[in-house]
Amino acid sequence: MIPNLCEKIIFKFPWYIVIKKLFLNFFNTLLFLIFLSLTHVNADELFNKGKEVFLGAGNCAACHMLSDAGSNAMVGPNLNEIRPDIQRIIMAVRNGIGVMPAMEGILTDEEIEAVAHYTSIAAEQ
Repeated sequence: MIPNLCEKIIFKFPWYIVIKKLFLNFFNTLLFLIFLSLTHVNADELFNKGKEVFLGAGNCAACHMLSDAGSNAMVGPNLNEIRPDIQRIIMAVRNGIGVMPAMEGILTDEEIEAVAHYTSIAAEQ
């Protein structure tokens, strides 16, 4: 009786439906995770504003190399290599350092914070 019952459960149950559903759920989850990784977290507003400042008003791209910005200048440090943290960038942008001019008064505090946010994230990529 018991082997007969097991035989009915194992061989008569439509396992392929369960396996198909598990595979589809796994596949959909995998696609979603791939999509998230491709759309990267950098799509935030502060990051985008910082990139605008880096390329525009801040004129950072004229002297600094940063891959994300597509800048190849080698007057100032290569930001991809030194990977500065946010506080270091804020200090350098506000006060200037070496031949880099102080941008306090030229850029607003919001622009300085945005470019520091952008640069610190973009330099890590």
